[in-house]
Amino acid sequence: MNISVIIPTFNRRQTLDRAIDSILSQTYQPYEIIVVDDGSTDGTADWLSANYSSLQIIQQSNKGVSSARNAGINSARGDWIALLDSDDEWLPDKLEIQVKLLQNNAELRFCHTNEIWIRNGVRINQMKKHQKYGGNIFKKCLDICRISPSSSLFHTSVIKDVGLFDESLDVCEDYDLWLRITAKYPVLFLDQPLIKKFGGHSDQLSRVFGGIEQYRIRSLEKILTSKSLSGSQFEAAKDMLIHKLQIYAKGLKKRDKNTEFQSVEKKIHDWLNMSD
Repeated sequence: MNISVIIPTFNRRQTLDRAIDSILSQTYQPYEIIVVDDGSTDGTADWLSANYSSLQIIQQSNKGVSSARNAGINSARGDWIALLDSDDEWLPDKLEIQVKLLQNNAELRFCHTNEIWIRNGVRINQMKKHQKYGGNIFKKCLDICRISPSSSLFHTSVIKDVGLFDESLDVCEDYDLWLRITAKYPVLFLDQPLIKKFGGHSDQLSRVFGGIEQYRIRSLEKILTSKSLSGSQFEAAKDMLIHKLQIYAKGLKKRDKNTEFQSVEKKIHDWLNMSD
């Protein structure tokens, strides 16, 4: 399998070497490693050229993680894409185990794994709500993002079919893409932690003003109007959207944001009376 690894990065020079070295130490080496420097101002580009000249380095103005990942995917020459965030790390046999699993399940085109969570240097346990799944998991992916980009390995044909990351989303771009993929494709899940996911730092994308539910709502609205869902998928997505809108409306009412509250209330009414 020819695997292209995509690392988007923005001002993460202090963790980028850990991510890159975890790829270079893989027992199954990828076809290529593409680092997309999304307008860093900390000297990332010069540092990469000096220390990792064998990697493909793409530089662009700061456009966000979705744009950076898309730029890497569009430049990839491999048949398979693996993503790694610049603050995460792979275990040494991550790719080898996934490749063997996919070779034994040749009909599948997407694989993800479990993960180790480390926050502020301390390993923490995942909550039950973060449980991950395999198979036809679209309905299980409606509430929260259940696939970590850094654990994913997928065939380029999947992206050609459903499209790239949505660059209009500041966060939840992964949730949005996984919805589009799991609506059409079964996924392979390996319940083995093969990545280390680091959290707690101030520049995490999930630390967005106003919370991330508004972005999940946008993604649900988008896929519901795409006409790409089966009847049962549509109903499940609609129910989740209404649920999230109701929670969002309560927050708006509590903060006396009456104009926004009325707008969301209208959306709830419209969706309650809409069918596929």
